[in-house]
Amino acid sequence: MSLPARFRAFRIHNDAAGYHSGIESIALDDLNAGEVVIKTAYSSVNYKDALAGTGKGKILRQFPLVGGIDIAGHVVASTDAKFKEGDAVLTTGSGLSETRDGGYSEYARLDVRWVIPLPAGLNLREAMILGTAGFTAALGLLRMEDNRQTPELGPLAVTGATGGVGSLAVAIYSQAGYAVHAISGKPEHADYLQSLGASQVLGRDALATTRPMDTARFGGGLDNVGGPMLAALLAHTAPYGNVASCGLAASPDLHATVMPFIIRGVSLLGVASAGTARDIREEVWRRLAGPWKPRQLDAICTREATLDELPTVFDTLLAGGALGRTLVRVGN
Repeated sequence: MSLPARFRAFRIHNDAAGYHSGIESIALDDLNAGEVVIKTAYSSVNYKDALAGTGKGKILRQFPLVGGIDIAGHVVASTDAKFKEGDAVLTTGSGLSETRDGGYSEYARLDVRWVIPLPAGLNLREAMILGTAGFTAALGLLRMEDNRQTPELGPLAVTGATGGVGSLAVAIYSQAGYAVHAISGKPEHADYLQSLGASQVLGRDALATTRPMDTARFGGGLDNVGGPMLAALLAHTAPYGNVASCGLAASPDLHATVMPFIIRGVSLLGVASAGTARDIREEVWRRLAGPWKPRQLDAICTREATLDELPTVFDTLLAGGALGRTLVRVGN
């Protein structure tokens, strides 16, 4: 397949004109080197993308770069025998929109080490509704189950439940057989969370304790928020339960005691999706395409946007006005 001489991309700069971003016409040689060239079909919008696209967070380590930490499409050229023209593939994290050009481009050139064949059971659109958010939620559950988490320990709490990671965690954990208690400061979205599989929807005051340990209400959980809510979730976790930490929407701080760890054997597990080893990455996607695949992906995708609409989407997300996931349509 012949590539166009130039194509559209959402590019981010930090130069003499300051921090700025927008749609540009670029050529393949403007992108980082890589073995696999794909025609992008979809990307998505994550909190990290909004920070990078607006400059409100120090995400990019070099400039200029194409934004977008997620990408799915079809291979149009490959110098590596593992991929051929027409293959459906995806990449999430892996340095995209941080140290190398990302998915907000009609064409992308990728490092073969991080290109994942689209697993049977997912199409490209579904893969990007999941994207980094779904991968992060599923990686949290994989880490918990690797540390002996079971449904019998009790319900899993999900904080920040109406966001992208939170919404997908509710759906994935429910699909995996867990009772899920969704914790959110947006009571108007209780019906939405229940439709995703939450058996209970709790307000933020459910985790308002300041005690180092409190009543064991949860078998474990996924925290997107950080700060006092993470400390309170640890205090409410049952013996030998696991809490996976993947976000800092409220605060990067954690003021807690060791008591949940040394008295109840609670484990605090870190979830860093961007640099996940390939074998673990493939296992997560296998489960997302199979036993953990949410039935409610269309409901979780509450908005579809184009490259031109990205600035508005970023502003909405950073203002706390987003619900579920925003899919980005890049290809025709």
